[in-house]
Amino acid sequence: QVELLESGGGLVQAGGSLRLICAAPGRTFSSYAMGWFRQAPGKEREFVAAISWGGESTTYADSVRGRFSISRDNAKNTVYLQMNSLKPEDTGVYSCAAKFTSNSENYYRRQSSYDYWGQGTQVTVSS
Repeated sequence: QVELLESGGGLVQAGGSLRLICAAPGRTFSSYAMGWFRQAPGKEREFVAAISWGGESTTYADSVRGRFSISRDNAKNTVYLQMNSLKPEDTGVYSCAAKFTSNSENYYRRQSSYDYWGQGTQVTVSS
């Protein structure tokens, strides 16, 4: 079992920035591809960004590409989501997810691919 803890959410004005953190205390992140997803009120959860466990490969939803950046520090068992130029439509609960994989270059965009999920952190962007 992998426990994932998200932090860094909050209230920010449109155009502002936040950095979300996903940590796995006491658990090595290597061999886990990671992803960030979000769920807005009244909507289904959607893909935001993903990164391979080696860190070399990343992918983004079209709606955030160029504004968000996913990265990881396996030595610290931590994954980050840097969010810049935030828009009101970015509001939602952001959750990180982990998938065990033997392939260091693969990332995963589908929710069903992931094995473990965090509880999420709220991001609210005011206009």
